[in-house]
Amino acid sequence: MSTPATTRGDFGPRLRALRSRAGLSQEELAHRAGVSVRALADMERGRTRGPQRRTVAALTAALALPGTDAKVLEEAAAAGRPRSLPAAPTGLQLPRDVHDFTAREADLARLRSIAEGAGPAHPPVVLVTGQPGLGKTAFAVRAAHSLADRYPDGRFAVDLRGTDAEPAEPREVLRRLLRALGVAESAVPRDVESRAGLLRATVEDRRVLFVLDNAADEEQVRPLLPAVGPALTVVTSRNALTGLEGVHRVELGVLRREESVALLGRVAGPERVAAEAQAARGLAELCGHLPLAVRIAAQRLAARPGERLSKLAAQLADERRRLDTLQAGNLQVRAAFALSYERLDARARRVLRRAALAAGTDFSPQTAALLSGTTLRQAELCTRELADRGLLLPDPAAERYRFHDLVRLFATEQLAEDDPAELARAREHTARWMLARARAAALHFDAERSPVGDPHNETAPRGREEARGWLEAERTQWLDALRQAHTDGHHREVLDTAEAMHWFSDRTQHWEQWAQVFRCSVAAARALGSRREEAVHLNYLAWAHNLCLHDYPGGLATAREALAAAREADDLLQTGWAYGYGAGALHRLGRPEEAVAWLEDSASCHRANPTPQGRLAELTTLNALGAHLRSTGRAEEALAIHRRSEELCEAGIPGQSADLLAVYRAGTLHHLGCDLGALGRWAEAEPLLRRALDHFEAAGMAAWSEPARLDLAIALRHLGRTAQARTTLQAAHRGLAEQSHPRLAEADREQAVSAAGDPSGAAGH
Repeated sequence: MSTPATTRGDFGPRLRALRSRAGLSQEELAHRAGVSVRALADMERGRTRGPQRRTVAALTAALALPGTDAKVLEEAAAAGRPRSLPAAPTGLQLPRDVHDFTAREADLARLRSIAEGAGPAHPPVVLVTGQPGLGKTAFAVRAAHSLADRYPDGRFAVDLRGTDAEPAEPREVLRRLLRALGVAESAVPRDVESRAGLLRATVEDRRVLFVLDNAADEEQVRPLLPAVGPALTVVTSRNALTGLEGVHRVELGVLRREESVALLGRVAGPERVAAEAQAARGLAELCGHLPLAVRIAAQRLAARPGERLSKLAAQLADERRRLDTLQAGNLQVRAAFALSYERLDARARRVLRRAALAAGTDFSPQTAALLSGTTLRQAELCTRELADRGLLLPDPAAERYRFHDLVRLFATEQLAEDDPAELARAREHTARWMLARARAAALHFDAERSPVGDPHNETAPRGREEARGWLEAERTQWLDALRQAHTDGHHREVLDTAEAMHWFSDRTQHWEQWAQVFRCSVAAARALGSRREEAVHLNYLAWAHNLCLHDYPGGLATAREALAAAREADDLLQTGWAYGYGAGALHRLGRPEEAVAWLEDSASCHRANPTPQGRLAELTTLNALGAHLRSTGRAEEALAIHRRSEELCEAGIPGQSADLLAVYRAGTLHHLGCDLGALGRWAEAEPLLRRALDHFEAAGMAAWSEPARLDLAIALRHLGRTAQARTTLQAAHRGLAEQSHPRLAEADREQAVSAAGDPSGAAGH
């Protein structure tokens, strides 16, 4: 029978009385004893009834207790400690390790490093997160088994049922953990806080490992975490649990291709995979390198040893059947995604499934808002939540999101929840909004028009840099909207959008998509029966064939169509442009004499046109004519032509902005520099080329600046300024490579000449 000094629950009052007698605050005693203030408070309140001997010894030393008081305090603690009873059956043993577990070596090594480097003051908690199907549970189990020798006092796993409608209650999980640790049922406190305190006290000097699998949220996990001691806790969750403090985060990603193929081989047989290596790589790709999907495919093959990998790959190639095919017994990719989807509220579910309608590989919250019929703010909150839940993948640099391929298929299936007519309205509304924004953004680059008509002034791009950023980021989205508008018969919108893009396209001529834009606008002009507009947009399309697609036969054929339409419409300006674009194609097809003849016809048309547009067109044509003459060895004639261009620039053109004329002047300077270089007058050429480059760079015209940079590098080499030439050439090579520019091969040759140290060189321009 217990004495008064050893009554269970007597430790807290005795400790508080001894602290008061010593004149210490909780903070002071905690600091002296090396325990946390919270742990000390739990002891004094009776939440922790029997701290371990080393803790009592630390408190005794901090209080400078005489032997009698120290003995009484230890007896009170001993009375409150749980008895070492055999653990009741709990079902908390670690699941079996999967023998064919594949990859994750770096993540496993990091977890082991965390465990080995941990100190008793901060028991490590490792949070393993990622989208459904990444194998988070398998990873945690593999880690626990590999670390088993470090935790001889027990390894325990509990499913927190975070994807269930009713996740596990922390109170019940604590009871199960305490029973597994040897605490008698009668000694388990009733409330969550007391149970959490007892768990912390019980494990503070035990080397135990906890796997808390499938956590729902932070509030579920916090009571289950040790405060001090050598324990290791591994938590897995589909949710990011961003509010969980002081944890080590391991975010799993999809497998690399070779890892996916290795997993197929380990499950279905390495010889079988090696015999159909290409089909195996295709299977891995169709599974999106998602471990669950790859395993399902592999187990289907293992169950059918005579089936070829190529057969399964053909089945998976059909997107409509892919999720049906990715199931093996109770393993289903669709079911894994559904568990997360069903935990979302109605708005987040709608945002997810409607986002599957977005064009391209990624989308912005604005696109999600338009498709789902929510406000931008609501869409921003939902997309962030979906990313935290592993259903969307966030861009690391911008607020944009993308789907894993299989999640997109799942989200597309969920569109069956929506009324088809409502979906059609949402898509049309999104397309019209995108086209309006695209037109307004593109007009930032038109010197003659103002950027009006944006559908949402509060978020509209301000200035050219923001406009360019939006047009680039949403390129796939507004291009899809343009195609949809064409299909739906909104021909005037298509024409207006393509016309607004005209000047912007000049700055981004490396985009192959311009051919798609102008094909749509040509078709729209024909649908409206406007031969003049057809000529305009055929000319734009000829430009795209020549400079974006480098399809010169196509460019010549389209220019001939434009010429016929322009003559029929009696449009002198478009007739001249058609001759000019045809000349560009002829030059690149190796027909220089015809090209010069077409350019002379072009210049005659523009010279006869008294309008400001005629002057600009004449200036463009003269620059092109000079370039053709220079390329055929007639550099003196080219220089004379470009001097005439320079005179036109200096005279000015009524009604044209200074910015626009500055672009033409820079182009003329570039040509003059090249002419002088072709004549060996490099000292005169260099400053002109540098001025042209400076302007193109300031205007953000990469398609113009990189060829100018290459020509400047050539001039610098001829002037013997080797270091500057090499640096400039390297930058030009990078820029031309990014654009897949036709002059990249010339830059390659120039690099070879530069490396050989030949100042005269073989590179031409």
